[in-house]
Amino acid sequence: MAKKEETISLIDTFSEFKELKNIDRTTMVSVLEESFRSVIAKMFGTDENYDVIVNPDKGDFEIWRNREVVADEELTNPNLQIALSEARKIDASYEVGEEVTDEVIFEKFGRRAILNLRQTLASKILELEKDSLYNKYIDKVGTVISAEVYQIWKKEILLLDDEGNELLLPKTEQIPSDFYRKGETARAVVARVDNKNNNPKIILSRTSPVFLQRLFEQEVPEINDGLITIKKIARIPGERAKIAVESYDERIDPVGACVGVKGSRIHGIVRELRNENIDVINYTSNIQLFIQRALSPAKVSSIIMHEDEKRAEVYLKPEEVSLAIGKGGLNIKLASMLTEYTIDVYRELGEDAVADEDIYLDEFKDEIDEWVINAIKAIGIDTAKGVLNAPREMLIEKADLEENTVDDILRILKAEFEE
Repeated sequence: MAKKEETISLIDTFSEFKELKNIDRTTMVSVLEESFRSVIAKMFGTDENYDVIVNPDKGDFEIWRNREVVADEELTNPNLQIALSEARKIDASYEVGEEVTDEVIFEKFGRRAILNLRQTLASKILELEKDSLYNKYIDKVGTVISAEVYQIWKKEILLLDDEGNELLLPKTEQIPSDFYRKGETARAVVARVDNKNNNPKIILSRTSPVFLQRLFEQEVPEINDGLITIKKIARIPGERAKIAVESYDERIDPVGACVGVKGSRIHGIVRELRNENIDVINYTSNIQLFIQRALSPAKVSSIIMHEDEKRAEVYLKPEEVSLAIGKGGLNIKLASMLTEYTIDVYRELGEDAVADEDIYLDEFKDEIDEWVINAIKAIGIDTAKGVLNAPREMLIEKADLEENTVDDILRILKAEFEE
């Protein structure tokens, strides 16, 4: 009865292995053989004199042992040698020095050997599964996938793909307004595959610019066909994004193609990104014009470029300044990200502006704290008029100053020129 249970255990071991996905036949045979050899080596000290033949289709195997025939009194290692008298029981023609090959019944090694085999196989199967998972997803980095939400934790969401593989969507890679329930389907891009200690972790992202790019590729056939190219993307997830596109066919309007008739193409993307506001602009290698387009919907009056510093001074009419900066400074921040230029916005001085001499900020050290002056100088403004011409919102955000502090500075500087 015990022997029957052990035989069933071996069959179960084979059936488990055969059900594995993404493991080719050669690898399967190799691992099974290696596992048998590992157990034999542990039992007898070596597996060199054994031949293991595996048939994974039938779920069976054969083990053959090769031993040298020695005189009965010279037998020292029953694993490598066979006594002449024992050999002649198999075949009466055997002589000393010849080799005897006989089949070994693995079940006769005992229950411990079978359990050892199952443990060895389970360990190797686990390694194969991990390798298979890693190889599958390392090729999918940058690809959008859909997966089922399985578990929701404070810092991440666990998802399962169609094959039951575990994927992670960290909180940092989720759009702030993302909200999922168990069993729902989530779409994200495969951001990276970590493989520390041969333990692959598939990390997904919904905040990556690549996710936005892939969504456009799916929604806009001209991008997928290569007629329109996405040149640059700047994104503040869940809030706003700017995407610069270029067409290689003069007959195609890249912006119009991406937006679609009445916004038909972009609406689906906006919904997927939790109503993220997306500006699509025409790309140009003319950096001055590119900055101008990036600040849309504001209309720029003039730009002074500082290419060595990758900085641009942008002058606008007073009513355009708030549009250029945008709500919470998002528009100017995205324009800087998209163009890779630091953009400083200034109000354009009218023709009737008084041409008084300007004053360096250092002259106001008795009225304004030195650290505040240094904070303003750090964003490229070092004169009183420079501060007065700069938008209040920009001084608050870029110089990282409190609103009250900025208002006090503006009051002090205005008073100087009113005197």
